[in-house]
Amino acid sequence: MKPERIDHICMVVKKLDEAVENYNRLLELEPEEFYVNEDEKLRVARYKIGEVYFEIMEDTTGDGDVARSIEKRGEGLFLISFKVPNTEEALEKAKRKGYRTIDEKPRPWRNSQYAFLHPSSTNGTLVEFIDGPD
Repeated sequence: MKPERIDHICMVVKKLDEAVENYNRLLELEPEEFYVNEDEKLRVARYKIGEVYFEIMEDTTGDGDVARSIEKRGEGLFLISFKVPNTEEALEKAKRKGYRTIDEKPRPWRNSQYAFLHPSSTNGTLVEFIDGPD
C-alpha cells in the first residue's frame, strides 16, 4: 500500500518546554497543540508545517518508550509516520513482505488508527502507518 504523504515526524527530548522554546525561536512558530497520551506516557507539542506535522515528545514517567529511546540513542529523530488509506491493510501487507511489526493490530487514536513497524526492519527508524482524517 503506497502512502498518501508523510503525516508527521517526531523527535524525542528530555525537557519538552525547553525544546519548544528552542523550536519556537528557530521556526518562528508556536505549537498548534499540546497533548498528553497517557497510554504511551507522552507529553507532546505539535506544530503544523505545510501538510506535515512536526511533533516534539517528552516521556511523562521515566519508564516509557521515549525514555528508553533517549537512554539508548539520545535525544533526536524518533519516528516518521506515513499517512495511508487503511492502517490495517498497510500493516498486513508489511507483515506479508516480512517486515517486523510492533503491533499485531492497529491502535485507536482520535478518529484514526495507527501501527508501528519495528526499527530493526526499517533501517533503524521507527515507522508508523496512520489513517483517518487530518
